[in-house]
Amino acid sequence: VNFLMLVVIGILAHATAFVEKTAPVKLRETAPIKLRETVRHRAKPCETVRSAVVSRSRSISANLLDSLFRDAQGEKFGEPVVMGDESMMVQKAYGTSAVPIQTNLRWKCDIKTADKICNYNRHYAEYAGYWERATSFLQEESLTEGEITFYDSNTGKPLFYGPRDRTFDQFVKESQAHGWPSFRDVEVNWDYVRVLPNGECISVDGTHLGHNLPDRKGNRYCINLVSVAGRPLE
Repeated sequence: VNFLMLVVIGILAHATAFVEKTAPVKLRETAPIKLRETVRHRAKPCETVRSAVVSRSRSISANLLDSLFRDAQGEKFGEPVVMGDESMMVQKAYGTSAVPIQTNLRWKCDIKTADKICNYNRHYAEYAGYWERATSFLQEESLTEGEITFYDSNTGKPLFYGPRDRTFDQFVKESQAHGWPSFRDVEVNWDYVRVLPNGECISVDGTHLGHNLPDRKGNRYCINLVSVAGRPLE
């Protein structure tokens, strides 16, 4: 097992260096504009997903390494986390989802990008800052009082409630610091959210949401806005 770990560590280290070295500089510098044009006019959401590798390559690699050791030791996240397993992410009618992505997502989230990340992806994400630069989330929600319910972009089931036990400004500040909407344990609806042993956050229906990247404050669920921009089922 130790030998295999060393091999994987070497592969991840070289892959991270390769991605950062070969990623288009212009794409990184103008990501918000270029990526929106790519998705809207060229219909190539995979390029949106690819850009996330640049900004999250190190954090994802570190998370995968931590997961590798955690799995080898048979450890799991403690309460209140509800663990899931790989059987929940088997291929279905629409990637890992049995139902298609909603076509009227909230906050002007791009449908093709959401479909790619939610249903045909396990590791990548919308680019850092997408949620505040390419959507209307801040404009629409900055004046909202109370909690915001974040629904599964496929099924419409409630997945997160926030901000909870903190202000909206505190929620936004933490999310801006990391690049993606960041939720804490108390803001997760464990009826419909699961965490896999490698830290991947998913819905019980197979929607890829993001990753659990714990910090000194505890579990931090780094979630793609396009994954939780659904509308509730009537």
